[in-house]
Amino acid sequence: MLEAIFLGALQGLTEFLPISSSAHIRIAGELFGTNADPGATFTAITQIGTELAVLIYFRKDILRIALAWMNQISRRKLQGDEVRDARMGWLIIIGSLPIVVLGYLGQDLIRDNFRSLWLIAIVLIVFGIILGIADKYGKTERQLHELTPAHGILYGLAQSLALVPGVSRSGATIAMGRFLGYSREAALRYSFLLALPAVFGSGLYELKGAIADSSANQVFSLPETMVATAIAFVIGYAVIAWILKYVTTKSFAPFIAYRIGLGSLLLIALSTGMIS
Repeated sequence: MLEAIFLGALQGLTEFLPISSSAHIRIAGELFGTNADPGATFTAITQIGTELAVLIYFRKDILRIALAWMNQISRRKLQGDEVRDARMGWLIIIGSLPIVVLGYLGQDLIRDNFRSLWLIAIVLIVFGIILGIADKYGKTERQLHELTPAHGILYGLAQSLALVPGVSRSGATIAMGRFLGYSREAALRYSFLLALPAVFGSGLYELKGAIADSSANQVFSLPETMVATAIAFVIGYAVIAWILKYVTTKSFAPFIAYRIGLGSLLLIALSTGMIS
């Protein structure tokens, strides 16, 4: 239970930072003992907690977008900002399609091959460099209301890369947004909204499986996993408020340096046998 509590706190701290929460959960789990990978199921379920934090933090925006989208579906006449909100609803749906398709088709890879610590170490470094290039050279010309369907798809493809632990969902979408010329805050806000369907879908799917087969060989029991999810929610909510303020005045340079440093340390630990 203490390990589950720690991992839940780690999930809340790292989910919205461009440093990959799934990589941190995987690495921390390994440090707890031999064969202690918490697994894709634990990771997906605890992410429900952090996405609940997004749902509550952005509740007004999400409700406004959802109502405008449903009004458009029911063919009611939209006025003013309702048109923009309904359009954002469609863009969230469009941007979610790549990860839904790839996540469904690649379940075996996600559960096994993608959880290799060697792969995670390399991905931490490589995508840290990519984020650094995007943040330094990306222009700040566009805001969220200027998002196009084509850019929504590109955002979605970037998000799907986060199926590999170490990429970071927020990091990949932020990098894509910066390459496309969106401000840091605009890229971050869309990454929050875009993650909702994918994470809730994945997490609820894994939760259903865990409830149906409680005897499955999991590192953590369902009660332990739910405690971790609750902790991830509380800490994640605080991190959202902080990161949104941070990006308005500062770059992602500290996170980039951290990614490269962590990936390098992990490679050293694996090469020397400190971690098997």
